[in-house]
Amino acid sequence: MSKRTVLYMLDPMPHNSPFDINMAIDAGFDIVLPFNSVKGTEMNGLTQDAIFSRGPEGTKNTGIFIGGRDIGLAMEMLEISKKAMVPPFQVSVMADPSGAFTTAAAMVAMVEKMLKEKHGFDLNGANAVVFGGTGPVGLATGVLAASCGANTTIVDHASLDNALDKAITYGQLFDVQLEGTCAASEADKAHLLHNADVVFCTAKAGVQVLKAAVLAEAGKLKVAADVNAVPPLGIEGLKRTDCGTPLKHAANSAGAVGIGALAIGDFKYKLQHALLKDLLRGDGEPMFVDFREAFQMARKLL
Repeated sequence: MSKRTVLYMLDPMPHNSPFDINMAIDAGFDIVLPFNSVKGTEMNGLTQDAIFSRGPEGTKNTGIFIGGRDIGLAMEMLEISKKAMVPPFQVSVMADPSGAFTTAAAMVAMVEKMLKEKHGFDLNGANAVVFGGTGPVGLATGVLAASCGANTTIVDHASLDNALDKAITYGQLFDVQLEGTCAASEADKAHLLHNADVVFCTAKAGVQVLKAAVLAEAGKLKVAADVNAVPPLGIEGLKRTDCGTPLKHAANSAGAVGIGALAIGDFKYKLQHALLKDLLRGDGEPMFVDFREAFQMARKLL
């Protein structure tokens, strides 16, 4: 008799995300066990408790999910868990803090596809600007865009020092080149849009990043994507369900199109669902999933 499928959801925050718990249940796990306030120093012991108690065959029906809000911490926890494996006692592990990894992977893959379909370009050599770029989704987005060869700038709305620090820290961590800057005014945003080919809006919900007057300053813009589904939306004139729709206020950028929050969210849901199901590996090798593996899966799904 095969053992039931189990997912351990390890989160450094005081509460696990109901969104992630629901996703795990819908992906088909028989038992979902949330653990909150988990410290990085506890990951080795928790992982080994999970693997040794089920036996080599039982580990094929076992997975670990790492949540939280800090992508650097999530990566550390993922690495500790990976090193704690003792073949043949191995389980698959997925990190997706605040849904940032799957959201970023979905958005960048959709933008890449749209860029090719509508303009015949890819991200390699493109100028990419990530507004809200110092948050979890923005940082993961920036690293992915840079890894595809884009000249990528992450933008903080208030602090130049924070943007520069995050660009250096995460650029070194993932071996990519990131630029950091601050855009505290509409003039600052317009300046960034002058040469931007691609724009990612990953700011907080309910914050309109790009108003019509700023979009009018864009001269080379090809694709803009926004993850904010709470009014006012991040890009004025872009609807939540838009997917390759002409950008209403980017009249000076011929052929510029937009991707809205619900279009991205729908694909992010499908992506996370597929990755969670793949944690149950059958006779395959264990998976260790961060935003880079999520991005490769997103490309396949598209």
